[in-house]
Amino acid sequence: MISVVLADDQALVRAGFRALLDAEPGIEVVGEAADGLRAVEVVRQTRPDVVLMDIRMPGVDGLEATRRITADPELAATRVVILTTFELDEYVFEALRTGASGFLVKDTEPVDLLRGVRAVAAGDALLSPSVTRRVIGSFVSAAATGRQPEPPRELGQLTDREREVMVLVAEGLSNDEIAARLVISPATAKTHVSRTMIKLGARDRAQLVVQAYEAGLIRPGWLG
Repeated sequence: MISVVLADDQALVRAGFRALLDAEPGIEVVGEAADGLRAVEVVRQTRPDVVLMDIRMPGVDGLEATRRITADPELAATRVVILTTFELDEYVFEALRTGASGFLVKDTEPVDLLRGVRAVAAGDALLSPSVTRRVIGSFVSAAATGRQPEPPRELGQLTDREREVMVLVAEGLSNDEIAARLVISPATAKTHVSRTMIKLGARDRAQLVVQAYEAGLIRPGWLG
């Protein structure tokens, strides 16, 4: 059973998500919150597999709530998915940097929401490659105007193959697609991804994508 907490200041939004999720076999909503502070409290009480987190809430917003949840070692198994009205929400990139496992636009089709919850609960990042590249690329390039991104020191720990795998993750490729590109087995691709995450202290694939952009390993297409 996949347990879910809903955090959104609109009661109708929460009710709609609850009705959809509770009707799905194998998924159960175990808590709700109308603001970020309450969201953190509910998550600590229920230890859900997935949190669907709105960013713009009164008091403690979803960004700070996400930061508190992902920084808590006791909540390491909980994955946060950001709910946003717009794909190019200025806060989405920061949420990914602080440990969110992906994001969903609020008008996502029900089948995609259910698929997304299951994917994140299974340990995958919920990142649409095209949308993710726009969001991350936009804000990284804006932040880096006039200067080159400074690679994290941990990057030096990676082998050439691990750097190559990190770039392919940032391009949105799955383990199977990485395996096909590099002519290796899917198991080997998965091992490379896992080792890269461990060396860089990345919570999941979403953070690998962010770090690849920030380190300058990959650049938005329009920058060449």
